[in-house]
Order: sequence, then C-alpha cells, then structure tokens
Amino acid sequence: MGFPTVRMRRMRVSERLRLMIRETSLSVNDLVMPMFVSEKVSERRPIESMPGCFQIPADAVAADAKKIAETGVPALILFGIPEKKDEKGSEAYSKDGVIQRAVKEIRESGVELVVITDVCLCEYMSHGHCGVVRGEGPAAVVDNDATLKLLARTAVSHAEAGADIVAPSGMMDGAVAAIRGALDEANLKMTAIMSYSAKYASCFYGPFREAAESPPAFGDRRSYQMDAGNWREAMREIEMDIEEGADIVMVKPALAYLDVICRARERFEVPLAAYNVSGEYGIIKAAGEKGWIDEKAAVLEILTGIKRAGADLIISYWAADVAGYIEEA
Repeated sequence: MGFPTVRMRRMRVSERLRLMIRETSLSVNDLVMPMFVSEKVSERRPIESMPGCFQIPADAVAADAKKIAETGVPALILFGIPEKKDEKGSEAYSKDGVIQRAVKEIRESGVELVVITDVCLCEYMSHGHCGVVRGEGPAAVVDNDATLKLLARTAVSHAEAGADIVAPSGMMDGAVAAIRGALDEANLKMTAIMSYSAKYASCFYGPFREAAESPPAFGDRRSYQMDAGNWREAMREIEMDIEEGADIVMVKPALAYLDVICRARERFEVPLAAYNVSGEYGIIKAAGEKGWIDEKAAVLEILTGIKRAGADLIISYWAADVAGYIEEA
C-alpha cells in the first residue's frame, strides 16, 4: 500500500501533530553543563575561542552552580586549572586542590546538582600530557601503569570532597578498574564512574586547550587517544570499561562520531554519554555571530541528532541555553 492511499505529509501539517508523533525529544534532564574552575583568576574571565564560556574563580563556583541549577540542568562537570603544575600532577590529588575545594563549596552551598569531576592529569602536569612521562624528546612516552595510581588518588580525593560521579578522561588502559578498586577500598562504593571510554584524538578539542590551559608541551596525544578511523576498537574500549566497573560510558567528540554513538547504543545497555565538544561549539558560535546560521535552531537540531543517535546524556556548553529553549517551547 502506497501513494495516494498513504500520504506521509498528513502527520506533518501542523506543529501539534508533529509534536505528537516526534520520535526523539530533547529534555533538560539529558544535559550536563561543563564548568572551568581556575585558581589563576580573581573574576570570571571570558574564553576567547568559546564565546559565552568563562574561567570561574574557585570562590565563585557556588554562585555559578546555583545559576545552572535554576535553569533546570541537573548536572555539571568540573574541570580544574591549578595555580601550580609539576611533573607528578600533585595538585590533581591534593585535598586542597582547585576541584576538591570547588566541590566542597558547591556541597556546602546546598545547591542541588549532580556533581561530576573530570579525572585527568593534563591540566596539572607541567608538560600537559595526561599521565606520567618517562624519557625525553622523541623517546618520551606516557607511563600507563604509573599513571593509574595517580588517577586513583585523584578520583578518591574528588569523591571524598563530595563528587557524585568521577570521570576518567585520559584513555589510560585499566583506569576504570584502578579507580573502582580505590573507591571501594576507601568505602566510597556509591560514587559512580563515567568513563571517557571512546575518546578520539580530535582537532575539535582546540578551544578546550585554551579554556583548560592544557596543551601538550611536546608531541601529541595520539599514542593514547583513539584514531578517527576506528569504530570496532571503540566497541572494545567500551566493553572493557564496563567489565572494569564503569557505570556510564562516553563517546567523545559527538558530531563526527555519531555512528560510534549509534553502534554503542545498539550493543550496550549501560547509560551512554556523548560530549558535544568545544570545537563543535565554536564552529556554530562563529557562524551564528556572522549571521550565517540560526544558532538556536542549529543547536537544537545538533543536540537532537546526538540524542537520536543513542546518547542518554549530552555534555554541552549550550546546556544552560538549551534548557531555556526547551522551556520556551
């Protein structure tokens, strides 16, 4: 049975009808808002390559968290920028570190948000890599197993400060198992892990490097982040993280990897997050500012596409704005 008996346009003739049969709907509960917390600023500092985003002083975190909560966005993810860096990333796991203090401030303020913390060492290392570096020059390598101990210490310190979810993002083999073991040993069994399971070596992270002040001083991160051409490898990475104890898995970036999100959704039943990263944000922002595109319409279409691909959670710098768009609708 086909045309003229079947007319697909019948259900598109009005906005009410279109909404009634919409297969994928974007909800404020799908969103996570990133926040950059810095020890190096005394007031909110705009991030040039990410219009509308800021580095926030550690003592202003609670106020900004309250504003996010008021939009209806249920969660935020914190990235820290320390005053000092060294070759051990010691500020990452200091009990008085920038993220640890930020989490405590949010908790003490009574703001009701799910607090997620990024667990990586790149922002805290003098060389900008995501782990302990052995050797010098072209022979320098990131020591995977030595890094695991520091990631575990960092995750425990975040959980002790009050984080609901810790999110290892460095793509170190065995990181989830090391963190799960350390959390359980510290009697933090209810702290969840959201793993950046399939994190690709991507050009779309460029603006984030400015925001988090974490570019590598030499080389690149291709020896530990994934190659753009691989999706089967991503499935292995996700499967291993689930086996090691990940409660949520992630694909990052989102837009260039919608197929990976879709394949992961079809294969795995755990909650799936996708990171709508800084470069994706910057492209639309720049086009919107030039009048080449309707930013609001583009954002809603992009995030709906990420959701349609299979993501349960979307980390996006537009999260607070989108909450307003959804409320308006």
